[in-house]
Amino acid sequence: MNVVDSSAWLSFFAGDGNSAVFAKAIEAIDELVVPSITLTEVFKCIVRQRDEDVALEAVAHMEQGKVVVFDSALAVDSAVYGLKYKLPLADSIIYATARKFDAVIWTQDVDFKGLPEVNYLPKAKAL
Repeated sequence: MNVVDSSAWLSFFAGDGNSAVFAKAIEAIDELVVPSITLTEVFKCIVRQRDEDVALEAVAHMEQGKVVVFDSALAVDSAVYGLKYKLPLADSIIYATARKFDAVIWTQDVDFKGLPEVNYLPKAKAL
């Protein structure tokens, strides 16, 4: 199973130097787990940079995977991981979601660097 962090989704949609690596995880739809917080982050970023129609198209693409709703059990797990690894709130939700599904996180967010079950790539320049 794969969880693609918001930074990796944005890389994929932007077509930057890491997009091909992230595409492998994104295009394996049957193995794709999408934390609902990533929908929020990606939508917000794309609306800011482009417009709402483009952001809605991105979210529709993301929804092809298994979208995981943030519930009370995930909230508690997120708090535990946030404290343990000193993660910001959204990152702790993403990490807890990945752990719930025994998934690997694909990211270019340095907050995840060095954590178990994380494929971290430094940010690449646009192609």
